[in-house]
Amino acid sequence: MNTTQHTGRRALACLLAACALAILPFASPAKPAGAEGDNFIYQVEAGDTLLALAERYTGKSANWQALQSLNHIGDPTRLPIALELKIPFSLIPEDPSQARVSHVSGEARLDGEPLRQGDLASEGNVIRTGARGYVTLALSDGSKISVPANSALHLKRLRVFRGTGLTDSIFSMQDGGLESEVSPEHTGVGRFEVQTPVSITGVRGTRLRVRVASDGSQSEVIQGRARLNTSQAGRAMLRAGQGAATSASGELLGVRQLLPAPQVSDPKRGGGGWQAHITPMPDAVAYLVRVAGDSQGTQLYSSQRVRGPDISFSAPGTGHYYARVRAIDANGIMGEDAVLPFEGLAALRTSFGLTVATGFQTPVLLGY
Repeated sequence: MNTTQHTGRRALACLLAACALAILPFASPAKPAGAEGDNFIYQVEAGDTLLALAERYTGKSANWQALQSLNHIGDPTRLPIALELKIPFSLIPEDPSQARVSHVSGEARLDGEPLRQGDLASEGNVIRTGARGYVTLALSDGSKISVPANSALHLKRLRVFRGTGLTDSIFSMQDGGLESEVSPEHTGVGRFEVQTPVSITGVRGTRLRVRVASDGSQSEVIQGRARLNTSQAGRAMLRAGQGAATSASGELLGVRQLLPAPQVSDPKRGGGGWQAHITPMPDAVAYLVRVAGDSQGTQLYSSQRVRGPDISFSAPGTGHYYARVRAIDANGIMGEDAVLPFEGLAALRTSFGLTVATGFQTPVLLGY
């Protein structure tokens, strides 16, 4: 066999092996490394080929050429292990998704109808919370979206990229705020975007806050990073511990470090609730005090903006609760949280330690 024939047969064998890989079922889950811009990032493993990956993620093995061109790859059958391969989201088929309501407190509505825990929200729905209403949504990838009081959230896009397990989510806000914990299991971030009338914040991390009001908007990154674009062509990359404000006209007011968590005294019972003292912070114009049923702050029950330094708060029932206190600067950017665990209302008990209940089987509560 001459050299030319040997080379031709070897090339044919490589191509046939690549095609075979493309049609084999894949039992292993996707290995996402997140997203960058309009591309899904896949971390190459041993045995991966462009033909197989194109078939797995785009549904068409013929798209291997587009992946080869985008990623500047010479041999499509020889991919370097751990290479971060870009796959355009535009090539990945999508399926509809839903968000489950994991927490509701106070008045909240879904398209005008009362919202209850366990309800499902879909693309196109609008969630509104009242003056004392709080909602938490759980996405299919485990991400959590907390919506505080006096907010209006439009689920503009709610889908999942087929074969990746990553969500494609766009939320539009006209009023209020949103706090998110994206991909808490670190399975990778698909597309997660929060739009306001004056800004768009695209998440490339895990914990983000966005608020909008008549005087503009604020974006804050607690973990990870986010890309901020304003309506006046302002752009910024926010990293962990940074925030930015946008004016009502869409002007970017600059990126700054978040204020540190305030120093707060241990809570003490008294006066109809709990009291604590904040050590005044020179750059803080006010403080936000929230009460949640979990240490992450996703099960909200109350929220108040105060000037401090003395604060008071209470719980809606028995059990363990957490007060979260954060400083607010002159541009409305909120800082890191101080978390204060405290006990809720005490229940009346018998001499045997049993809880005394009403005729409706609810515990008889004692005052503070």
